[in-house]
Amino acid sequence: MITPESEAAVADTVRAASGPLLIQGNGTKSAMLRPVQAAETLSTAGLAGITLYAPKELVMSARAGTRLADIEALLAENGQQMIAEPSHLFGEDQTIGGITAANISGPRRITGGAMRDHVLGVRAINGKGEVLQFGGRVLKNVTGLDVGKLLTGSFGTLAVLTEITFKVLPVSEATGTVVVRGLDPVAAVAAMSAGLGSPFSVSGAAYLPDRREMYLRIEEFETSVKYRCEKLAARFPGAEILGTAASLALWREIRDARCLPPHEALWRVSVRPSAGPGVLEAVAAEGLGGFLDWGGGLVYCAGPATLAAHAALCAAARAGGGVWWLLRAPDALRTAVDVLPPEPPALAAVRKRVQDAFDPRGVFNPMKMQAR
Repeated sequence: MITPESEAAVADTVRAASGPLLIQGNGTKSAMLRPVQAAETLSTAGLAGITLYAPKELVMSARAGTRLADIEALLAENGQQMIAEPSHLFGEDQTIGGITAANISGPRRITGGAMRDHVLGVRAINGKGEVLQFGGRVLKNVTGLDVGKLLTGSFGTLAVLTEITFKVLPVSEATGTVVVRGLDPVAAVAAMSAGLGSPFSVSGAAYLPDRREMYLRIEEFETSVKYRCEKLAARFPGAEILGTAASLALWREIRDARCLPPHEALWRVSVRPSAGPGVLEAVAAEGLGGFLDWGGGLVYCAGPATLAAHAALCAAARAGGGVWWLLRAPDALRTAVDVLPPEPPALAAVRKRVQDAFDPRGVFNPMKMQAR
C-alpha cells in the first residue's frame, strides 16, 4: 500500500510504477465491479483536507482523500448540503475522490442531477505522471473541455483524482413525504410518475415492495412544503404525510439502501421507470429482493451471489432496455461475469482511445470495468 501525502508524491509514484496499480481511497468500494490484479495499491487517503469553502459562493474544494462524513459535517454547520445526496451505502469512510470516481448519487438524482453534474473542476494525475487541471472554482466556467465530467464515473481507470471542486446548496428548511400504502409495483410506478409530473416539485420518488409503500418527497420552506404535501396527498385517497424528522430518517434509509435484506451480492439496474416492476418480478425467482428509486428507473436488487442470479438480473435489465452494475459481490462472482453490460464495438473503440490518451501504459485499475 502506497499512501502519498502530496500531489507531487502521487505523480512520482505513478511515474515510478513498473506494473498495474490499484487506485483507491479508503477501499470502501473494493468489492465493486471487477477485482483489479495489481502488485501495488495507490491510495489517496493521505490527500485529505478541504482546500476551499466559500459558503456564500456555494462552492467547495477538497483533496481526494477527504472523508465524505467530514465534508457533510462542515456543510451541515453552515446549513448546506451536497446536491447529489451521495449514498452512504459503502460506509462512513468513503472519500470525495471515491464518490466522484464512481459518480455516486442518491434519491435527489431525478431532479437535482448526479454527482457528475455538480463537479466544477478537478486536479488529477494521468498515466504519465503529469499533473492535470480541468475546470475551475466558479459556477460560470466555460473554458475548454469539461473533462472533469469525463473523469467522474471513470472508476480510476483514466487518472488519479487529487482534488475535486463541486457545487453545494442550502439545506431545505423542511421536508415532507406523501406515503401511499397498499400498492403493487405497477400501480406504484404510475403513482410516482403522477407525482413527478405534478406541479409540486417532488424531489424523491421511491417504492418499497416489502412494505407495499410508495413515497413522494417534497423539500423547501416549511409553509410551502406543508401546502404542496397537502395538495399532492389529496390526489391519492388514503395517503398520509410524514413530517420533517420522519422524512429525513426514511430518505436516509432509502439513500443508503438499508431497506434491503441481508445479502451476498448487490446490483443496481437502470431502466425506464415502467420496466422497473418487471425487473423485480423477473429476479424474484432467483431469490433476489429489491426496491425502486428514481420513480422506478433505478432498481436495487440483492440476494445470493450466484451465476444464476446474475444471469437472471442481466436478462431482466436487457428486457427492460436498461443496464446493470454489480455493486458488491465476492471476488469469485465478480471475476466470472460481466459487471457492466458489454460495450458495442464502436463504443469500446472510443473508450480505448480515451484510455490510451490518459493512461498509455495501462497502469490504472486495469479491467476494473470490462474484462477486455
